[in-house]
Amino acid sequence: MRRMLCAATGLWLAIAGQGLGQTPGGAPVVVELYTSQGCSSCPPADAVLAGLAVRDDVIALALHVDYWDYIGWKDTFADPAYSRRQRAYAQAAGASTVYTPQMIVGGMDHVVGIRAEEVEALIRRYGAGPAPVTLDLARTGGQVQVRARAAAPLANGAVVQLVRYRARERVEIVLGENAGRAIDYANIVTAWTPVADWDGRTDLTLTLEAPGTDSVAVIVQEPGPGPILAAEALR
Repeated sequence: MRRMLCAATGLWLAIAGQGLGQTPGGAPVVVELYTSQGCSSCPPADAVLAGLAVRDDVIALALHVDYWDYIGWKDTFADPAYSRRQRAYAQAAGASTVYTPQMIVGGMDHVVGIRAEEVEALIRRYGAGPAPVTLDLARTGGQVQVRARAAAPLANGAVVQLVRYRARERVEIVLGENAGRAIDYANIVTAWTPVADWDGRTDLTLTLEAPGTDSVAVIVQEPGPGPILAAEALR
């Protein structure tokens, strides 16, 4: 994996010391990190995501892929569905391969996961733009009420997705490229479920089952997967 990804950990450390900024208001920007416990290049990107996870203007989500499990350590958070989602992004972008660590910002821009300055610039760009969809969430017990309104009918339609994630967990890795390390992971996705198709012509109202203590996010995204039109989280 070191051959596939030539990026300097020192760059992230310098940026972390300065602190990442916040976008001035607006809807939160979704940042997806495709990562693996078995990837020696991933811990700096996991740290970048942890920094984003505490921000109100970002919904930072770690999706652990399973395609590095064969090199000596089976990722305890991995799900083949997340690998398929990453490959669908690659196909939509015309890319022939996938890699870790990769961040996808706003459902559109693909960035090497440790390039914190580039990610920050994209967050600011997406956060400054007008949101085509207004999204409101409320949680009552084990249910989430979703209300969405589009500024105009959605030309390509949208998929409404329910995401569950855990805020933080430490993993002690004993085999593979990260053997001997204890790594803290943030906003670990535990489920990513499409729940409705929507054309935006009428207001959308949904009641979704979301039992348990995991955090909840709802993401409205063009098919493809394409651009993310709206997202909100209940933490």
